[in-house]
Amino acid sequence: MDEKLFKEALKEKNILLSDNQINQFHDYYELLVEWNEKVNLTAITDKEDVYLKHFYDSVSASFYYSFEKDLTLCDIGAGAGFPSIPLKICFPNLRVTIVDSLKKRINFLETLISKLKLENVTVIHSRAEDIGQNKIYREHFDLVTARAVARMSVLSEYCLPLCKVGGTFIALKGSNSEEELIDAKKAIHVLGGELIQNNLFQLPKENSDRAIIIINKTKKTKKTYPRKAGTPQKNPIC
Repeated sequence: MDEKLFKEALKEKNILLSDNQINQFHDYYELLVEWNEKVNLTAITDKEDVYLKHFYDSVSASFYYSFEKDLTLCDIGAGAGFPSIPLKICFPNLRVTIVDSLKKRINFLETLISKLKLENVTVIHSRAEDIGQNKIYREHFDLVTARAVARMSVLSEYCLPLCKVGGTFIALKGSNSEEELIDAKKAIHVLGGELIQNNLFQLPKENSDRAIIIINKTKKTKKTYPRKAGTPQKNPIC
């Protein structure tokens, strides 16, 4: 997917990109490739693959949930900025907080935000378990997102404690989403969530399976969650 096809594909979804937004995506790609030579950000570096498998894939969350409102968004384990930075480019109204545990990735994100002149984007060097117990951020966000971070049983413990009651947790997943949701059923309930939709679709051109899982936060998360760093991964709620 080249830049032209990317723009046309989003237009079909009623996302109309300005010249400035197109340039932001272009600069994003250039900086990603430049930094990837010294910091391991992604195994995908071919331009058409980045536009399809990173940029379009990230923005696909907006096909099933409206990002048009003035929302606070927390992106857990964003790595090179996916999905939050592509969403922020498309929907400048978003107030974004990005959390990642690796300082090298944080450095890249800070450089990227400056390069793209993005406003209302904060980057935090932290583990999800730690920030989820931080009173400043706990149950603070309208929306929490995560892409390619962990299985749903683990990811729910990372994300739902940060989501305010009445807010939404969106997980961007691949082909095993239905199986993961079965395993995560108890975790989602215990953490105060309710599954609303598992939207299955395929990426254009290559037809690889994707899923946008939407979970509403219906009640407060018990203070014992998230547990200490490393515990959710080693001992998921089940």
